[in-house]
Amino acid sequence: MAETRTPISSIRNLGPAMEASCARAGIHSAEELADLGADETYRRLLQNGARPHFIAYYVIEMGLQGRPWNDCKGVEKERLRARFDAIVAEAHDPGLSELEKMLDKIGVRPR
Repeated sequence: MAETRTPISSIRNLGPAMEASCARAGIHSAEELADLGADETYRRLLQNGARPHFIAYYVIEMGLQGRPWNDCKGVEKERLRARFDAIVAEAHDPGLSELEKMLDKIGVRPR
């Protein structure tokens, strides 16, 4: 029997645009995203060409908790910002050219 995969857009706060971004990063179901967690999911999004955006990161975190995206405030938001900044510092290369991105995507260059 085939495994049932729940769409990423079934997670609260996550719509078709996030689903498409996740697909480009090799994440194809809500179950995969939940298993990876917000940090690894966002790391993979950045490594696959997504531009860093703090709200996109914490929307994933809030969605995995079943909370509204705008429920993130105060100390919790500050802690998430620190995690976001660390992920961006590690996974986002603003100097990576479009050619290099495509070579990475098709597997020509080793990672």
